[in-house]
Amino acid sequence: MTTDTATRSLGWRWAPAWVLTFVALWPARGVAEAVLVLGALAGLAKLLASRFHGGDRLLGGPAWALTSVLFAAYWVPEVLAAVDAEDGLRALREVLVDLRYLPFLWVAAAAVASEPGRRRTFGGLAVIALAWTADALVEAATGTSPLFWLLDQAKHAISGHGMCSASEIAEADRLAGVFGPCNLKLGIVLASLSPFALAAARQRLGQAGWLLAAAAIGLVLILAGSRASWLTFALVLVWTGWRALGGRKLAAVFLAGALALAAATAVSPQVRERVQRTTLALTTQPDGLDAALSGRGRIWSAALCMARAHPVNGVGPRAFREAFPACDPEPGKPAAWGSGAAYHAHQVVLEVLSETGALGLLLWLAGAALAWRAWRYAEPDARERARPAMLALAASVFPLNTHLAAYSTFWGSVLLLLAALYAGSLWGRDGPGDAAQS
Repeated sequence: MTTDTATRSLGWRWAPAWVLTFVALWPARGVAEAVLVLGALAGLAKLLASRFHGGDRLLGGPAWALTSVLFAAYWVPEVLAAVDAEDGLRALREVLVDLRYLPFLWVAAAAVASEPGRRRTFGGLAVIALAWTADALVEAATGTSPLFWLLDQAKHAISGHGMCSASEIAEADRLAGVFGPCNLKLGIVLASLSPFALAAARQRLGQAGWLLAAAAIGLVLILAGSRASWLTFALVLVWTGWRALGGRKLAAVFLAGALALAAATAVSPQVRERVQRTTLALTTQPDGLDAALSGRGRIWSAALCMARAHPVNGVGPRAFREAFPACDPEPGKPAAWGSGAAYHAHQVVLEVLSETGALGLLLWLAGAALAWRAWRYAEPDARERARPAMLALAASVFPLNTHLAAYSTFWGSVLLLLAALYAGSLWGRDGPGDAAQS
């Protein structure tokens, strides 16, 4: 019995559709979270009802182990940090609520454990990424995102008000796409999903397809203005472009990208402002680096202060904002990000170290080491089928970049979904022969 047949017989045919629905609803905030919870609960209920009977046909043993280990590397640091957290009740709530991610990881991994499920899921993610790209290009040309307009009209019909307030719309300073001007996550999300789009485009249209997809996504990312997404996408281009084009053609692609960025700098005030801000890091001004990082140097100093004050298990999950005033290196000085305390460290290593301490960082590193070990010992064809998910996950947590909050509801679920897709596609079983190999 193949894994896909087992998936159908165990009533899991909905898993790929659930994953795609969850991703497609990311711009709808709370709705996507509800889909996540319902899918995780449905999967857990099915597993409990069957007493996990047939689980070895749903996922290979290594996939069960890897998803569970990756969950533990994420969740156990929260438990250890909650013991003496700054806000004990909130920390405990985070620990309990995040238990939903364990069945979430299992179901998402099961969605890509078979070749048909993987084809539907990865292909669907590529379609979503390319649809969001096309929508953002329409916004760049007309000033309106059709997909966000539809979401906004639906929100008006349901609640009587739109997705964003008038002030949020007025303050938006970059291309927002389907996420809208009050939720400026298009750049970093699209960069993280780009490996699926580039892989699908290359598979369908060869080098021309890869070039077209890379050019379209790259243009959107330039206009979206998130410098973290520029670095994430550059990593994706290097990895996929080397395989698709070779070294010389890839160098030409990066030259074309630099020219496109220069052109965008000339015509777009928003892009020009970000490029100018980035160049401040090369000046001799004392505050040049912090200005180039939009105040993140100040935030990172505060994160290191928290790590020194709470070296073992940190200040607690999502307690960065409460601990920030005591560690602010420039108290009373207006912040580059606006009024109020910083909400998180804006860098995944510093976030883990400040909020969960050395124990948390060691557990994260252990999870990364086991994920890498799984890749090393997998068969070549397994690595090939898991490559888009692996690249999406690795680029999203690349430590020499800035990041969204890994322990936030949104970005935490994005990272764990990519981890599940990686584990399920790497160690999923497509047939009885794979069981012996595993």
